[in-house]
Amino acid sequence: MNAPAAPHWAQLGESTSVAGITLLCWVYRWFGRWPFRLCVGPVVLCQWLFNRVGRRASLQYLQRLQAHTGVLGRAPHAGDSLRHFFWFAETLLDKILGLGGRYPAAAVQLQRDLVLEKIARREGGVLLTAHIGCLELCQTLAEQVPGFQITVLVHTAHAERFNQLLRRMGPLASVELVQVSEVGPATAMVLGQRVAAGGFVAIVGDRIPVSGGRVARAEFLGHHAAFPVGGYVLAAALGCPVYTMSCLHEGAGYRVRFEHFSDRIVLPRGTREQALAAQAQRFAYWLEQQVTQSPLDWFNFFPFWDQDPDAHRAD
Repeated sequence: MNAPAAPHWAQLGESTSVAGITLLCWVYRWFGRWPFRLCVGPVVLCQWLFNRVGRRASLQYLQRLQAHTGVLGRAPHAGDSLRHFFWFAETLLDKILGLGGRYPAAAVQLQRDLVLEKIARREGGVLLTAHIGCLELCQTLAEQVPGFQITVLVHTAHAERFNQLLRRMGPLASVELVQVSEVGPATAMVLGQRVAAGGFVAIVGDRIPVSGGRVARAEFLGHHAAFPVGGYVLAAALGCPVYTMSCLHEGAGYRVRFEHFSDRIVLPRGTREQALAAQAQRFAYWLEQQVTQSPLDWFNFFPFWDQDPDAHRAD
């Protein structure tokens, strides 16, 4: 008898309370980060205790990270998983501040030479990223670099209450969040126009499509997992360069990095599946480097290695 499939990440729902987050943001604004931590502590503890799926997924990730890289220096335990939850809570505050343009720019180090060169030439592209760190702080780059326009593709239909809060914060016009469940021809055409105009399109590469569809199997931290291929298909269709983008904790703030991934992704008709799998594996290696640098900055609190066993795969 087959074991039941792990729940899809989008099926896990969301427990975001706009009123609660607004209150915590108010505490931070008037009293600072330590009072915020004291207030958010009981909330995070309850989430950790009652979110069994997230708790187990966090510990599994940390165990596999240690087994594959040894970066933690010891075998992870339940306390490390709780710390992982607390780390996410702090990052969530920074996400809200970043989207509202209220995170201190001085605390964000920008490795931006590559992007500056492309913006000067009005050459757009696709940015591959993941659920790591605080990507919302790319708005700091939008503030500091005239002409930087980025469209972020997100699936946030399961977190509409959180979106209500973000809209109240007044996000910057240079960064546009676009809700998508899949990239169809019409969406691809619009995105192509933005890239042709020198803009960038950011898409995450570490969560499989909400509506099912093609995935690629790649080795990540010593175990095979399903990765989406939409970013590579989009980049191949647009014929544009591809870069990676990360924003990880460093010191008392963050460092935003842009790195070259590919001048152009080509998917030959006869070997399309193999080409997609190769791109997914390259991305998985890049993701391993990111989580090795900052282990608690990866925020996929679901059974990542057990997703969507029935989807069409590019092995």
